[in-house]
Amino acid sequence: MRTLIKLVVVFAVTGFAAAAFAASAEEFKTAYDKAEAAEKQAKALKNQWSPTESALKAAKAAADAGKFDDAVKQAQHAEALANASIAQAKEQESVWTQAVVH
Repeated sequence: MRTLIKLVVVFAVTGFAAAAFAASAEEFKTAYDKAEAAEKQAKALKNQWSPTESALKAAKAAADAGKFDDAVKQAQHAEALANASIAQAKEQESVWTQAVVH
C-alpha cells in the first residue's frame, strides 16, 4: 500500500511539475529569435536548407495557435538544422579541394 501511495504522489508531483514548466510566449520568442539568427548566418554562407524554413513556419504556426511547447520544440529544431547547415558550409570551404582532380 505504501508503494502505491508513493507512486501516486510521484505521478501527481510530476504532472504538476510538467504543467508548471509549460513553455511561454516569451520562451518561444527567445527560441525563435535564436533560430532566425542561425538561419540568417546560414543564408550569409549561402547554405540555407529548406527543412529549416519549414520548421520555422511550423514553429510560428504553433505559436499562433497558442501551442508554445510545440512552438519551442519546432524553433529549437529549426535552430539545430540551421546550425548543421552552417557547419556543412564551413566544412565544405576546406574539403572541396580534396574532391578536385589534380
